[in-house]
Amino acid sequence: MLNYFATCAKGLEPLLFDELQALGASDVKQTLAGCYFRGEQTIGYRACLWSRLASRILLQLDKQPVTNREELLQASTDIDWPSLFSDRATFAVDFRGTTQALNHTQFSARVVKDGVVDRFREDQHGRPNVDPEQPDVRINVRLAREHASFYIDLSGESLHRRGYRTQKGVAPLRETLAAAVVARSGLTLKDAKQSTSLLDLFAGSGTLLLEAAQVLTDRAPGLARERWGFEGWRGHRESVWQALRQEAIERFEAGRVDCQMRFVGVDMDAQVLQAAQHNAEALEVEHLFSWFNEDAMTFDASELAKGLILSNPPYGERLGDELAVLLLFRQLGQRLREHYHGWRVGLLAPEDVLLKRLKLTSEKKYKLFNGAIAVTLAFFDMTEAQVEFTKSHDDAVANRLRKNAQKLSKWARKEGVNCYRLYDADLPEYNAAIDVYGDYLVIQEYAAPANIPDGVADDRFWHILETIPAVLPFDEAHMVVKQRKRQQGKSQYEKEDSAEAIELEVEEYNAVFKVNLSDYLDTGLFLDHRLVRREIQRMAAGKDVLNLFAYTGTASVHAALGGANHITTVDLSRTYLNWAKDNFRLNHQTISKHDFIQADCLVWLEDMAVDAEQQWDLIFLDPPTFSNSKRMEQSFDIQRDYLDLLKHTARLLKPGGTLIFSTNKRKFKLDQAALAESGLVATDRSAWSIPEDFKRNKHIHQCWFIEHA
Repeated sequence: MLNYFATCAKGLEPLLFDELQALGASDVKQTLAGCYFRGEQTIGYRACLWSRLASRILLQLDKQPVTNREELLQASTDIDWPSLFSDRATFAVDFRGTTQALNHTQFSARVVKDGVVDRFREDQHGRPNVDPEQPDVRINVRLAREHASFYIDLSGESLHRRGYRTQKGVAPLRETLAAAVVARSGLTLKDAKQSTSLLDLFAGSGTLLLEAAQVLTDRAPGLARERWGFEGWRGHRESVWQALRQEAIERFEAGRVDCQMRFVGVDMDAQVLQAAQHNAEALEVEHLFSWFNEDAMTFDASELAKGLILSNPPYGERLGDELAVLLLFRQLGQRLREHYHGWRVGLLAPEDVLLKRLKLTSEKKYKLFNGAIAVTLAFFDMTEAQVEFTKSHDDAVANRLRKNAQKLSKWARKEGVNCYRLYDADLPEYNAAIDVYGDYLVIQEYAAPANIPDGVADDRFWHILETIPAVLPFDEAHMVVKQRKRQQGKSQYEKEDSAEAIELEVEEYNAVFKVNLSDYLDTGLFLDHRLVRREIQRMAAGKDVLNLFAYTGTASVHAALGGANHITTVDLSRTYLNWAKDNFRLNHQTISKHDFIQADCLVWLEDMAVDAEQQWDLIFLDPPTFSNSKRMEQSFDIQRDYLDLLKHTARLLKPGGTLIFSTNKRKFKLDQAALAESGLVATDRSAWSIPEDFKRNKHIHQCWFIEHA
């Protein structure tokens, strides 16, 4: 009897346990990410050929106590490697686990490699070469509880590589996970003779259907593989392997004839469906399949014999933002309820809150992993009446949104603005901000407090997203969803990935600004500074104006509209300076008569303050809370560095001029006495500067008007 270890993805262990027992393994023991088992050599081969769930089948060679390099090297040298493979074979070492002394797996793998080579030399053999990519022999070492277990990997490549998937779509499902979904669905070979349908509404390259087809045609998942790890092992018995393989071929030939199940794949991407067809042909089961290049939400399944739906709906990178995912799951639930009565449904989703959006009652749920992503597999019995399931949320969010919209829309029209904050965590448990930009909404999810479980916070955010279309007059296609967490440095200015930029022009009093709702965390317009910008316009007539940390130059535009004599706009980002120029053009202001300077404002201020030959009447200073941009010479912290910043800036302020200083640091403290020592006096205008739509959030920013004493 030989000792084996079968590895698998987390969550598949109980299924793998049952599978190994069904294959004839003995003494099967389940552990994290795998199962130990025993059996003759035939059992090891059978597991390689027939396991749908294992990632690797490892044959144990030895187990020794190991705590440090010397013990690992000795244990590696003690194994009779020349009796296991030829010195003309290539090999590689995979190492898992650490101890205090052996805390780097790549180092430990090199130690084992040295031990293997040393043993070949000691026995007067040639030195085998290392090939980390496609070795003839793969040695696997697992270090746990200060014992090293040495294995020969009988699989070679991971067993999820069946050999049939010549083409694949975006974010394909791993074959072993697809096989687990099929196993959890309860489908077995006994179901093959039923004239029912197995339908995937989001088929992609067909992995779920193809794994199910292999079960129902009694096809061994390893039948199409051309290379195996055991082929370089001296103990390999080719006649035993070929007998098992021939048996598998005969079983498949009989199974594909007997199978009456119809496999139906639906997807909007014609290219991935073509890949799915190629994959079915590689498995020799294409005659059992039908492919439809259609939308899952409009596909007509009325002509199909009712059966089972297994699907992995797109989410995350495969689909886009949270709102698109929400709408998909919400529409899918409605579609299943209305058009698939009499079916059973199994769906994979990355989190329970998405499954709740279906508003269907599940009969069973299982936790699995799609690579590193934790997923939930849920089954729904549509043969039973599915009364729409809704989690009890009170109507507080809906009521607040209605109330705010009624009040603020009237205020905004009267004020002459069409971009404003509609909701800002008014209800603390629903921690989000909602901003209006013309006929668009930007919904930002704030990071939840540490004491709120992730699932609860997610469920509340999804509830907000569901509520908005029901109570506000905004098209769902005009809703942009973002996640705003604690910012560091200029993270709010960094470009995000988006499929298509959403740019539009918005109105603020008599100014027009370009905003980008999709590509950045912030949009190009800080709504809370609206009143300060209007005051700059009022004060700017005939004056020289300096705008520092200018961002997209909106304050500069207001100064120009107010009749400023000359405006200097300074920012580190060329992107935002060009954006500022676009804003000038939108407002029909001449760019050439003003200065747009790309510079680190801190360095520029120090350089300008040396001789202070040039001074300005009106300066707007709105620095970041913290910045450590690689393009800056030093880090900046507003609380630590504000006095020096104000001193340098005040040297550029003309006698009788005004410096408007603002910060959004919540707990910022300004030391009036220290400022007075520098000959400056500051008037706190914070309360005045906060507009109507930010009245709830008194700490959105602080603002002072500073003058020479």
